[in-house]
Amino acid sequence: MRIVLLQRIDDLGEPGEVVEVADGYARNYLIPKGMAEVATVENLARWEEEKARREREAQRARKEAEELASSVDGVEVEIPAKAGESGKLFGSVTTANIADALHQKAGVQLDRKHLELEEPLRELGEFEVKVSLYEGVSAMVKVHVVAQGDD
Repeated sequence: MRIVLLQRIDDLGEPGEVVEVADGYARNYLIPKGMAEVATVENLARWEEEKARREREAQRARKEAEELASSVDGVEVEIPAKAGESGKLFGSVTTANIADALHQKAGVQLDRKHLELEEPLRELGEFEVKVSLYEGVSAMVKVHVVAQGDD
């Protein structure tokens, strides 16, 4: 029996895929559990429309991410922080601090989750932080952590 998968099923496929399975497997398990539906002309047409809509949304999201990446790439932000004599910070600079600084400097609102920082910055200096906005779309931001009070 030909069915359209409604969700991902290991060893069968992804949502929207048309697969051939045993009649009993489809009628007694997949269809009653809402995991698949019979591959009728109407169901196939609906899935094609859904697939096209998802592709358009993905293209739009990628384009927006690329525009955002080009506006953020190479931006340098300065973050003042309290530090001791040795240059160690009393606190740390986190992705939230960097996102706030980017918002103030470039007017770009970024979610802190887009900033890739292995661990918070705990010393004065210059750091490069990767901004991942979409699959395959990223930018680099330069962060200068300076002692509070220095300009």
